[in-house]
Amino acid sequence: MSVDTICALATAPGGAIGIVRISGNETLEILSRVFTKDLTNAQPNTIHYGHIKNGEETIDEVLVSVFRAPHSYTGEESAEISCHGSRYILNKVLALLIANGCRQAGPGEFTQRAYLNGKMDLSQAEAVADLIASTNQATHQIAMSQLRGHFSSKLAQLREQLLKLTSLLELELDFSDHEDLEFADRSELMDLTKTIDNHITHLAKSFETGQALKQGIPVAIVGKTNVGKSTLLNRLLKDDRAIVSDVHGTTRDTIEDTIDINGITFRFIDTAGIRQTQDEVEQIGITRTYAAIDKARIVLWLIDAEPSTEEINNIIQRTENKKLIIIKNKADKADSNSYNLLNYPFITISAKFGTGIEELEQAIYEAANIPALTENDIIVTNARHYDALVRAHDSIQRVIDGLQMQLSGDLLSEDLRQALDTLAEITGGQITPNEVLGNIFKNFCVGK
Repeated sequence: MSVDTICALATAPGGAIGIVRISGNETLEILSRVFTKDLTNAQPNTIHYGHIKNGEETIDEVLVSVFRAPHSYTGEESAEISCHGSRYILNKVLALLIANGCRQAGPGEFTQRAYLNGKMDLSQAEAVADLIASTNQATHQIAMSQLRGHFSSKLAQLREQLLKLTSLLELELDFSDHEDLEFADRSELMDLTKTIDNHITHLAKSFETGQALKQGIPVAIVGKTNVGKSTLLNRLLKDDRAIVSDVHGTTRDTIEDTIDINGITFRFIDTAGIRQTQDEVEQIGITRTYAAIDKARIVLWLIDAEPSTEEINNIIQRTENKKLIIIKNKADKADSNSYNLLNYPFITISAKFGTGIEELEQAIYEAANIPALTENDIIVTNARHYDALVRAHDSIQRVIDGLQMQLSGDLLSEDLRQALDTLAEITGGQITPNEVLGNIFKNFCVGK
């Protein structure tokens, strides 16, 4: 790890206050060269008022917060300078620190140092980036859960159980001269291995939900031309996002935007109207409509008249394995006829006047089937973690297969070891290659 003292802007310039962070062994010595007070013997967790100066020139009136090793975010000597948020002032302060011995921090370098100094494990470090990027209540709670170590604790429990199994099997190898000697009862080993595999599989399966929450649950709005799809999108977004016209085929491409419903982000896709047409561009739009249905988790099928059996069958076939919500639009022009929708329930709304929109939003939220989340829930959102869990599952599955085939303990032990090492990759419990660390932290913001 670099021993340089690093500095970076931790807030966006232009606000009322801007914060510059410093971390490294020479933090207080460098600060004392540019601050009106000597901070080399400053007490930990103290705040000091003064001025940042470049010789006789006063740059700004500031507060400096001092954090002493190892009780700081990075585990090193650290400080934060709270300045006025002017871009000019912040750049002057950074340039002055660099001129006096600091180095500009790289992306995520503060958090990387926290990980390398044992202040957090690798999965917690990644949760910092997720917390900064959280856009709704659900992603915030998931990131907080991971940052507080709930995911790490679960993995530690699984690894402890696997390690116990591995130790018993390897102990048998030390007594290989005694062929009938077994320290690990094979039936108990099978039961425990299956239990561990169930936990790993459950965590891996949560990745689909995690990705949906992180990226927004995709919802496709489909139907014939002029049934009010664009009007409905605008009503849901509370904005004139899509063009509304009485001309058939106005929407010729998909239009996307997001809204939050009960703390969950939904990504709505307005699609081209489905109809028979000779217009080549409109045909491309309809093809993209079907592609949007394929990608959607929830499909809103908008109708304003009783659909034909052929149309019903087409939609039902294309939305198999998806949540389908049928919406009868234009309630302000509703007729008294009952609709034959093959016993599928539907919601009646007026996209134009907003009638029934709250009921529709609740139906969309329930269709997502997202359980109520707390900070204690473990939902996997990171593709690296998911990949490691899948590989750990494969190793455990080989152990189960080996037990069924009555393979020797040395072969079983090897697969258990692989599972242990794979789970350790998630938290960084084993030596993590520099290129892996670089790939993880390169997408962090510089000041974190």
